Amino acid sequence: MGITLQQFQQMSARVSGRKPRAASPVVLPLPTRNVSAHTIILGVDPSLRGTGYGVIELAKPHPRTLAHGTIACPAAWPHSRCLANISQTIRDVLRKYSPTVCAVEGLFFAQNLQTAILMGEARGAALAAIAEAGLEIYEIAPRKVKQAIVGYGAAQKLAVAKMVQRLLQLPELPAADAADALALALAHAQSQGRYALTTAKRI
Repeated sequence: MGITLQQFQQMSARVSGRKPRAASPVVLPLPTRNVSAHTIILGVDPSLRGTGYGVIELAKPHPRTLAHGTIACPAAWPHSRCLANISQTIRDVLRKYSPTVCAVEGLFFAQNLQTAILMGEARGAALAAIAEAGLEIYEIAPRKVKQAIVGYGAAQKLAVAKMVQRLLQLPELPAADAADALALALAHAQSQGRYALTTAKRI
């Protein structure tokens, strides 16, 4: 038959002639909770020849754009050089703006196998650099991003870009790839809210 720690201490005290000492209460640590949401968010829309990126900072009354652009790789560049350029540019963005979370476009089914392979390579180059920096990475399906930003899952790229410009109060319409990346960041910010319409999957 087993005995408790308190019973063992009392028996030891009787044998040694010491007065039994009250057992110290066991204090369990409170469950930890991430009480502060991410405030600087990186969005990435991977593509071998034109990876879009966007960095936003959550602020009131509306999110603020820190950076956005397209990592352009000329058609004459070999794939390996494009992948290196994507990784290096993403690293530069991470160092400069210090985001803590990344939203990347979810995988989709491409009709062309070669296109799917190239997209996968670009995505891998970007994700490797982001994971290397220790960021949390979430993917959001393209239709869910459009639903969150425009309210329509089959919205055209131009409609997404115009809504991104409006939400972030940008002076000019962002380029298509950069707009998609900013839309990803905004969609992730919305997914952190109480009444989220999108569900981000951590990868």
